[in-house]
Amino acid sequence: MSESSVVRDTSAEALTISFGERFFASSRFQAVYREGMALVEQTAQYLDGHGREDSRKLSGQVALTYATESMRLTTRLMNMASWLLIRRSVNSGEMSQQKARSERQRLKLDVGRPSHVRDFSGLPERLRQLITASFEFQDKIVKLDRLFEDGPVLGVRMPAPVPSRGLSEPNGEAVRHAFDTAYRERN
Repeated sequence: MSESSVVRDTSAEALTISFGERFFASSRFQAVYREGMALVEQTAQYLDGHGREDSRKLSGQVALTYATESMRLTTRLMNMASWLLIRRSVNSGEMSQQKARSERQRLKLDVGRPSHVRDFSGLPERLRQLITASFEFQDKIVKLDRLFEDGPVLGVRMPAPVPSRGLSEPNGEAVRHAFDTAYRERN
């Protein structure tokens, strides 16, 4: 855990923990990262393969909707992949938090639903599945983005760890419990 993720309040012998920073350094973030990149890969495979065949079978307004929504899908996924890469760069020390915030401001993480897509039901089933999955994943990214932007979560009280030993097992369990509780409450 970095120094910036823990704020010591020696008067109350408590810790304030940045759950965002903890999360992004965890195996849970790695799972989210893999999930996002897998969705990008699945979408690319579909659009470059069976999606081309599916689009040739469409006509009129549905063909136009396919073209529009496949571009929107690609843009949405590229924004989410960029967000994941920014967070990973911060975790590995390749990018500062300040630079990450600056880069994040360039991304567009909107809230949307398949019901917002005109002629959604006329689109090929696989494209509908990918659009739906992208909106669901985007919801997850938006929640995580808020977690990152909100910074430290105040009010988590636990005994401060002994500096020479780092987090002892009981304190480590308390941190994990506090993290899990805060994460569930935000989601």
